[in-house]
Amino acid sequence: MTEAEVDTRIRALIEPFNKKGVEITDSTTFQNDLEFDSLTVMDFVAEIEDEFDIIISMNQQAEIENYGQLVSAVHKLQAAS
Repeated sequence: MTEAEVDTRIRALIEPFNKKGVEITDSTTFQNDLEFDSLTVMDFVAEIEDEFDIIISMNQQAEIENYGQLVSAVHKLQAAS
């Protein structure tokens, strides 16, 4: 799966979580721009893990601050599995 395909699938997954309709760019942050709280992050990560059949470790989650980093991380995990 290409990084563009990963991006498209994650954009579909993020829609229900994007309550304020924020425009999603590579630099969109989850905490500041989207105002995700810890529960929302957990739910969103669970959706991604289910969709791509991957596991995102707590350490990896802590390093992912924006949308572009998430797409890259998921793409790498997808390629490795």
